[in-house]
This record gives sequence, structure tokens and C-alpha cells, in this order.
Amino acid sequence: MSNSVSPAEPSWDLYRSFLGVVEEGSLSGAARALGLTQPTVGRHIDALEASIGITLFTRSQSGFIPTEAALALRPYAQTLASTATALLRAASGQGEGVRGTVRISASEVIGIEVLPPILTALRAAHPELVIELTLSSRIEDLLRREADIAVRMVRPSQDALIARRVGDIELGLHAHRSYLERCGTPSTWEELHTHTIVGFDAETSFIRSARSKLGPFSRESFALRTDSDVAQLAAIRAGYGIGFCQVRTAQRDPSLVRVLPDAFDLHLDTWIAMHEDLRDSPRCRATFAALVEGLERYIKGSD
Repeated sequence: MSNSVSPAEPSWDLYRSFLGVVEEGSLSGAARALGLTQPTVGRHIDALEASIGITLFTRSQSGFIPTEAALALRPYAQTLASTATALLRAASGQGEGVRGTVRISASEVIGIEVLPPILTALRAAHPELVIELTLSSRIEDLLRREADIAVRMVRPSQDALIARRVGDIELGLHAHRSYLERCGTPSTWEELHTHTIVGFDAETSFIRSARSKLGPFSRESFALRTDSDVAQLAAIRAGYGIGFCQVRTAQRDPSLVRVLPDAFDLHLDTWIAMHEDLRDSPRCRATFAALVEGLERYIKGSD
């Protein structure tokens, strides 16, 4: 019986090159990203188009422009890519004990400010464990297997996920001592109008849901606008102005001072989730438990 792949069933290599060209916009860019030669990527695209009978790209001097058909196929190729990497992570964990690769998805501030000591302790307890950390807030990461475990600020509603609530992360207004020494400390909401405020650029669904607790704040109120929570925190630490920050993170830095604690109080409902198919995986069980314990300690202030 022949083991050759039929023309109706293109190999994963062809889809991998296809996805690379869609994302990079050219054969050369895809070749660099994939570690292949440009002619190889070109042959893969030609072979895939011949196999499925569809033109996937319009060739032009500026690069390869995906056709409507290519854009329709893109999410399926992305799912294939995610499944392939998830398969490798699962394979890496085979054997005795906690070992292999676990991919964790978390928001910027959680991934940069909160998780490193938790992951350090986890690695010390399980030296054969390898952690991949990606900064994202999309719950789809788990359903598409782009991550094994996710830390999220909203309760996951998908039936295919196992979720554990770890508590509320408190947000408050903070400023660096140097800013307050220069500009003074506001004592009322009204006085905030005379201060430099750091805040968001685009209004998200979370911000809209928290509108009643944001008081006088709107996009027009901010002297620095960015949707990166880490960039906002960096600006606060630099003394740029007053901004939103996790209270526990600020408490770790004696140079940060909470402003108007009785006037502004917002909490983030915090959850850890993973796909139910991973419940029997030693690497994922150990990581899930470590994240629950570590984040609960962080929230309670006992870390």
C-alpha cells in the first residue's frame, strides 16, 4: 500500500508555507520566518494551488497579495499550526513525572509583573518543565490550542474549558513620588482635572462595562494614551503622571503612591483556565496548580 500523500490531501508543509506568505506578504519574508529557501516556499505555494485548484495569491511587484479564497483558508491554516505545536507540547510531556513544555497566556502586566516569581518556583520544583509565555488576553487562545493555560480577567464561558476563580485583583490610581512632589497630590475628583493623567487609547468592552466607576475619566482626559498596560505602568513609574495600576504591584514599589484610594476602587475578576482535554496531563496539572496558588498569594498580599 502506498504511503504517498494524494493530491487531494496536501501536506502540512504546504499549508505552513501558505500561512507564512499570508502573514509576511512575500516569499522572501516567509522563507526567513520559516527557515526555508525562497524557491522552496514558492514551490510549496504552486503545489498547494495546483492541489486544491484555487489561486491563493495575486503576484505583484510589491509582493504576494492573498485572494479572497486565501483569506477564507487562513483561519484553518492557523488552526493547523496551533494544533501542530500543541501536539509537540503534548509529546514533550510523555514519560514519568512532570516534564515537557507548557504554554501559558496572560495579559501584559500579569505576564511581566506577577508571573515571573511564580514560574521561577515552578521551574525549581520541576526542572524538566519548559515554560512558553505569551502575552495575550484572547480566550480563543485555549480553544484554538494556541496556549495550554490562560490567566484571564473575565470568567470563561466555553464548555470545553476548565476554569478556576482565584479572586479579585484591585486597581487603583497611582503616581510616582517625584510627580507628586512636583505637582501636588489631588484630594478630590475635581482636582484631577488639573493633573497629568495616563490612560487608555481605545475604549474596550471592559472599559465600557466599568464606565460607572471611572468617574470623570475619558479618552480626552488623558495626557498620555496607550492601550498597553505595561506602557502605562512604565509612564507612571517615570513620573509622567497619575494612572491606573494594580494595587498589589504598586505596593511592591515604595516610590509609587496611591492617590484617592476612597474615590477610585475597581476590581478585576481573575480566572485560570485550560482545555478540558489537558486535565490528565501532569505538566498542565502542576502548572495550573502553581498558578492558582501563586496568584492567590499575590491577591492576598502574602507572596
